[in-house]
Amino acid sequence: MEPATCHAGWANCTPKCEPQASGASSTLPSSTSWIFESLLSFCTTRLKLSSSTSRHELRSLPDMSPERHVDDQGVPPRVYRDDGLINIDPEEAVVIDPAEASDEDEYLPQEPHHASKHPPPWLQHAWISVKTWVKGPQPRRPWKIHPFLPKVQTAPIRLIDTFFPKRKHKVGLLIVFYAAWILGFALVLHRSAFSADVPGYGAPVRIGCTQRFWNNGNGCGLNGDSCRPFENASMPFRCPANCKRVQLLNPHAVGDYVANYRQLVIGGPTDDDETLENIYYRADSFICGAAIHAGFINDASGGCGVVSMVGEKTSYPSVDRKHISSIGFDSYFPKSFSFLPGTSSPCRDLRWPLLGVSLTFTILLSLFTTAPTVFFPSIFLGIFFHVALASDPPSLTDYYALISICLGRLLPASFCMYAVYRFAVSRTLHDLDAQFEKTILWLGGCWVGALNNYTFDKIPIERLTPHDLQNQPGAVPALIIVVLCLFSIALLQAWCLRIEGRLPKYLGIYGIFVGSLLLLVAIPKMNVRIHHYILGLLLVPGTSMQTRPSLLFQGILVGLFINGVARWGFDSILQTPGELRGDGPISSLLPIITAPIIHNNLHSHFKANITFEWTLPFPKHYDGLSILVNDVERYRGYADSGLESWTWVRHMKDVPEYFRFAYLNGGGRGDYTKAGTWSIEGGWIQMASGPS
Repeated sequence: MEPATCHAGWANCTPKCEPQASGASSTLPSSTSWIFESLLSFCTTRLKLSSSTSRHELRSLPDMSPERHVDDQGVPPRVYRDDGLINIDPEEAVVIDPAEASDEDEYLPQEPHHASKHPPPWLQHAWISVKTWVKGPQPRRPWKIHPFLPKVQTAPIRLIDTFFPKRKHKVGLLIVFYAAWILGFALVLHRSAFSADVPGYGAPVRIGCTQRFWNNGNGCGLNGDSCRPFENASMPFRCPANCKRVQLLNPHAVGDYVANYRQLVIGGPTDDDETLENIYYRADSFICGAAIHAGFINDASGGCGVVSMVGEKTSYPSVDRKHISSIGFDSYFPKSFSFLPGTSSPCRDLRWPLLGVSLTFTILLSLFTTAPTVFFPSIFLGIFFHVALASDPPSLTDYYALISICLGRLLPASFCMYAVYRFAVSRTLHDLDAQFEKTILWLGGCWVGALNNYTFDKIPIERLTPHDLQNQPGAVPALIIVVLCLFSIALLQAWCLRIEGRLPKYLGIYGIFVGSLLLLVAIPKMNVRIHHYILGLLLVPGTSMQTRPSLLFQGILVGLFINGVARWGFDSILQTPGELRGDGPISSLLPIITAPIIHNNLHSHFKANITFEWTLPFPKHYDGLSILVNDVERYRGYADSGLESWTWVRHMKDVPEYFRFAYLNGGGRGDYTKAGTWSIEGGWIQMASGPS
């Protein structure tokens, strides 16, 4: 049988195949049905759709009617169906000659069944659902505070409109208000800052809460000569208020005891009557903390007086007094101090009267103004100067230098607050007539944040470092509570932003924030530290809506920014380990000290002595050794001297002596060991492992 030729019959859109031999039957036998199917597949691949502008490949044929084509056994041919075929007018379809078909048309690329260009349908559906939810309801619903008791809350505004109806009248009233505010604040501040002289001793020296007469380690030099005089000297001083809360942030050795996260006050009353004549403290104690402990000044208002150097003392007692628990020391120290009776001066830190002045004027301004352009700059400037000059000023002895620093920090802080107002505060305070709610929530929150040294400083978290979190009592539970609170607040604010249809935008903003922080964390040999002002700037964009929680949160964050900049300045978000560590241990190599040679000389007129030995050369990078006796440097030797031992003669009988050792590197030093003890009985107690 000769091959059949195939034609397209478009009347019913079915191919007809005729044999070339004239005598051939028009019906194909069943044995040759596979030839028909092969020709049908070949014709299908050559069939094209054509129009005036393009050609479409016809990938399948319309349904073949089983009634028109039945083989000789009465079995209908296979039915070809494509439900997804584009509905094209059959009159536009043409058949392309095989010679005109390109190789690209003939061999269509096919992807393997396991490959997929698109994610699974369930994942697409979930993604679409998340996008729809994040975009929020349609149409968007901006938040608007409808005040409780609107007639009461708008009464101050109606009062102003009644008595000062014209704009020029209101401007004049505002100028008078500013003048009264500045004058009242300046008069009280002058009386607080520039006190009278202490009779017989002159003007008092302004000292901070952490001022001491003795430095850590070997900071006072060999035998403490850099911290002389030890006795027969006095100094008039002035302490600020609120010094009782100040505590150590790094370990401080007192004999064999290492103090941390507490007040550094060593000593106290030595008699039952607790008179000032019998109260003395070690020279490395906080002066103001010791004055509060002795009852010489008041923590709430500070005070002035005269401190006197009384030289070497022994047996400093541990006394719990005035809510301060002092540290005991059972040996001697070359320098001590006490407070002269009758020299306590009535000078006071008037930060609380100043707070009353500032609170009064900020509350009045909040109640009687509705324009955010008047309210926000006035509140910012008033609270900034209050923090920088009154409630939490930097520790400086010269008040004029304090004013200079305050003005130097004001300009960049004002620029930051303009950006905060432009992108967050203006939206929150716009068209807000709930005067009392604004005053309580926004202004109250701002004062809570600005007075951070009295509010959030009670939280037992000083620094977010692994060392502090592990060693500071209560730090881990406090951190967990803070994180949970922040997470709950973030969820609340995100839901509010979604209702306004702004959640996608803010997710992008905070995604940039988080990504930037992660990049900073990845910088080697640097530590990321989120200061008060940085925390405020990062979180305040999420409060840019008019809800009552947003009023409170935004006020707190603005207050934290003010406190952070006014008190500490724009400290870097990236700090070196040394800056973050301060005067804490640096994890350096510690000297290995073998058991010393002790001569107690019990039955001779010679004093007892103890000899320490070491081997040369010193470890790499070190060229000397420092030895402290009772926290005072008594030996400093270098490798070029060739000495491999040192002998110390007992200074005082019936008291123990404590020895600590550290390597020297030129003018610097490493960490000191913990204290080894030469006991009263003459024995040696080896030091514990680790730095002090």
